[in-house]
Amino acid sequence: MKMLRSSSLAIVAFLSLTSATPLIYDGRAPFNYTIEDLNNSLDPYLSVVKGSMDASHYTQLLGHTLNATPLWSPTEQPITISIDNTSIFAPGGSNPQNGFRRTELIAQKHGNHTALNAIADVGTTVFHVSILEDLAKPLNMSHEYQIVWIEPNDGTHVFEIQLGSPFTIPTGAVPVSNARSLKVRNHALDLLFETPFTSHDWHNFAVQIDWTNLNLGVFYSTNGQPLKAVTGLVKNSGASSGAAGQGDYHFGVLKLPLANPHETAAQQGDVVHFGIQEGDTEALTYSGVFIESITGGVSAGGGKTIAPIS
Repeated sequence: MKMLRSSSLAIVAFLSLTSATPLIYDGRAPFNYTIEDLNNSLDPYLSVVKGSMDASHYTQLLGHTLNATPLWSPTEQPITISIDNTSIFAPGGSNPQNGFRRTELIAQKHGNHTALNAIADVGTTVFHVSILEDLAKPLNMSHEYQIVWIEPNDGTHVFEIQLGSPFTIPTGAVPVSNARSLKVRNHALDLLFETPFTSHDWHNFAVQIDWTNLNLGVFYSTNGQPLKAVTGLVKNSGASSGAAGQGDYHFGVLKLPLANPHETAAQQGDVVHFGIQEGDTEALTYSGVFIESITGGVSAGGGKTIAPIS
């Protein structure tokens, strides 16, 4: 009964976190969302992509200790998502991904992430997220990090936001010059937008996806500044149409390894299972996660809407 009561309270609070256009999914955690909710994968998060510890070992609900992005409602608590040397995900309990260190939350609604995909990944929709550096648990910018993406069943990404230095074989001179830049890439990994990951700033993104015509565009701002379009409409080269192109909305920390010169060429190419990881505790903080339709425009913050990218 305690779990049911907690879930009901969370649902009521989520309904109060409105956007200016039709809301498909709201992942902005209210203050009554609990560790118990997180550990049990209660809406709005599926919390199974992690290491062997409870979800709350890797994901911290910050309550009132830190303000969320000022772009949206003040009734949201930020979430810090961390990795350490135990952050080895084993899909289905087997075949552990020893090459990665990863902790992610996956968007879900009514306890079903795939059903959410069926309504969020049609027509033209906008995926929002805000990201803040965790100065106490910094990332190692010699590595590549995938931190926000949509993943269909084939393991590709409809789009992704990256940090760090690209994985290469062999490992080149790292960190690269733009390692501390947030990079938005499309399905073909073409760079759409890049901006410095400045400390102490909330970096607000919204990615507009036309699932029918397979194109996308990016909005961006910092802190409480309204979102603005930073790209035009770009073809999402290589993306699949229909159900094959739909996928889960992930946000968190996925750290790729460095190539290990002492491993075979085949092992070096198997980035999921091999490579060098230092095992440090590293983290990013998130807020402002939601998905909306473009009916009525794109939510820009402060109750305002702007025109979709066209």
